Amino acid sequence: MSPAPANDIEHIHTDVADAVVIGSGHNGMVAACHLAAAGLRVEVLESDDVLGGAVSTVERWPGVLVDRGSSAHVIIRHSGVVEELGLADHGLTYIDCDPWGFAPATVPGDPGPDGRPLVFSVDLDATCASIAAACGPADAAAYRRFVGVWGPRSAHVVRAFGDRPSPGRLARHLWPLGAPQKGQERTAGAELATDFLGSGDALLDRWFSSERLKAALSWFGAQSGPPMHEPGTAAMVGWVALLHTTPPGHPVGGSGGLTQALRRKLESHGGRVILGDGAARLLVDDGRVTGVRTASGRRVEAPVVVAACHVLATRDIAGEHAPPALADAAPPLGNGFGLVVRCLTDALPAYPGVDPDDALQGLQLLCTDRAQLASAHGDWLAGLLPRDPVPLAMSFSASDPTLAPEGRYVVTIWGQWYPYQLADGSDWDDLAQPAARQLVDAVDRYAPGFAASVLDTYVQTPLQLERELSLPRGNVMHVEMSLASMFAFRPTPALSGHRVPGLDGLYLAGASTHPGGGVSGNSGRTAARIVLADRAPAARARRAVSAGLSAGLSALRRR
Repeated sequence: MSPAPANDIEHIHTDVADAVVIGSGHNGMVAACHLAAAGLRVEVLESDDVLGGAVSTVERWPGVLVDRGSSAHVIIRHSGVVEELGLADHGLTYIDCDPWGFAPATVPGDPGPDGRPLVFSVDLDATCASIAAACGPADAAAYRRFVGVWGPRSAHVVRAFGDRPSPGRLARHLWPLGAPQKGQERTAGAELATDFLGSGDALLDRWFSSERLKAALSWFGAQSGPPMHEPGTAAMVGWVALLHTTPPGHPVGGSGGLTQALRRKLESHGGRVILGDGAARLLVDDGRVTGVRTASGRRVEAPVVVAACHVLATRDIAGEHAPPALADAAPPLGNGFGLVVRCLTDALPAYPGVDPDDALQGLQLLCTDRAQLASAHGDWLAGLLPRDPVPLAMSFSASDPTLAPEGRYVVTIWGQWYPYQLADGSDWDDLAQPAARQLVDAVDRYAPGFAASVLDTYVQTPLQLERELSLPRGNVMHVEMSLASMFAFRPTPALSGHRVPGLDGLYLAGASTHPGGGVSGNSGRTAARIVLADRAPAARARRAVSAGLSAGLSALRRR
């Protein structure tokens, strides 16, 4: 069934479904696809005119495709979601980001030791050779051992991310790592707990000596949100070990290629997506969800609603029907997260003495000292713009010519720890362009001439992220990603099971829920599995009643 345009909404005759999904972000679409594949009639409601939420791509300038949210997809390439749904058959093609990481030797013109850049690729031998040349053979050998230890650990975390977030399930996933093996000291479990509960920076200090290497890995780990000096951030650094099996990827045609493929998958099972007419209010009868009323006034009756939007948006849509667990929910949103500058350029960043193929395929981690990260985070805590911003640059048009015409390129610059609410009350609309120029200049320090190549910019301040992508306080992860807001604490302990206690038929998905932000699809898949598990007893009861009626009718006929 082809999706109906919003302006034809009055001509839609089907207003009954088995499940309604609120929000067309990738988690909502993953949930919808799993439900539809199980035979349910599924309708996805999206208030935006663009499919995909923060996993979407638009024509920002004539002929130039620009991502609105995520660009590099990391976790979904390990979660199995793409393969389970057969998304390659629906047009999804990933370009590997390999090398997946680059960190410069130093800032040109600044004092500092001569050295070579760090280049992280899938090939572990090549990565270790780069580390040996830049930081010495001892750190290269330590990195090889680090990957050997943290590869299995991170694989277990992947499995925990794909399961329900109960303490028991988490323990079952991680226990084998800490169980003492034959001939092993019984302190293995304690050492594992120390590592997982410790900070990323402490972990790096135990393993490596080079500050440049530690800065690059710390900046990679910090992409989840918390600074690497916080407890519980070690696993965010350890994730790099998995990238030596499967690197991050960028869909051909932009990040939205993922949600477009999910839409085609959904439609192949008879589901549909309605854009521009989002859910306005839940329909509830006697403590149970009975459907949704949309912004246009249309009613969609359904016994199941999966809210794949922000948890606070779910609370608003529930309105007076919100039970205490939802009405009183106050998950930590933080004071903003970061700022994005989407640049249209006539040249790619050129790092002196560096092969473009080494630098431009993946994440350009433009940080050489963790003191820079600590300074930016400290300014954020004080409600200030970073005095020395730390950029992460991505230039996927270098490997994907579909994104821009010949002679034009898209360079995305991410700056982390930009406060939503500034201590002096400044207006983000006034600060957008100065902050963007500051980030562009920060890249130019490492790639001289980059600033001159910038033809135009589109700036997503924390305020603009809130406006454009419905992200309260500009938090791209919905809810803080600190240890106290993960697993069975996300978004709150009462709501961590994807069900909403006190309102049967309402389920939660999306970045507000386990395992959090980033592109993984895990939350949507888990929510769908819970919905189907909850429906199974009802289906069995209906079959039993049907069988009983059939037997009764047969008995009457025999009389």
